[in-house]
Amino acid sequence: MKNGLIGKKIGMTQIFDENGKVIPVTVIEAGPCVVVQKKTAENDGYEAIQLGFGDKSPKNVNKPKAGHFKKNDVPFKAELREFRIDDTSALNIGDVIKADAFATGDIVDVSGISKGKGFQGTIKRHNQSRIKETHGSGPVHRHAGSMGGCSSPSRIFKGKNLPGHMGSEKVTVQNLVVAKVDAENNLIAVKGAVPGPKGGIVTITSGVKA
Repeated sequence: MKNGLIGKKIGMTQIFDENGKVIPVTVIEAGPCVVVQKKTAENDGYEAIQLGFGDKSPKNVNKPKAGHFKKNDVPFKAELREFRIDDTSALNIGDVIKADAFATGDIVDVSGISKGKGFQGTIKRHNQSRIKETHGSGPVHRHAGSMGGCSSPSRIFKGKNLPGHMGSEKVTVQNLVVAKVDAENNLIAVKGAVPGPKGGIVTITSGVKA
């Protein structure tokens, strides 16, 4: 059975393994998550659970979501995410899933919204190169060059790397190793970096390639 949790990125630090080797890790506050809804193959065509994370005041919840929480008799949650699992029979609405759903050494995938960079040029956005900075190239070292032929195709193809909005998109980092689990404080330390800023919401799932 595949596991899934919603968490909040706390930040990066480092820990030491039993051999004294430094391991850079990202600490994630993973859970506790409440099962808000179950989806079954009979009713919905697939097996999944919807988890809620983070408390939210009832006055800040709109009517559709409030009705959804009241229907299932669960506390109001700030974040909702759905996770596909093989069999939902072992879980019931209202069950609490904590950080101990994962263990040290597990392979996980972490998804989050990357940091927004605003409007950026092609050098930063697409790692393109500057033109030469000597011999009369002028004050256009970072400007775009030729866009193509003037007569054919007489247009710019879709998908061309151009300046534009950078960041603030969903990013998934795969095959990260769980370095440590603190079940008492609902903390998971994952080796390496994960997307998003400190305090950003992330989802942790069992690695699809593990």
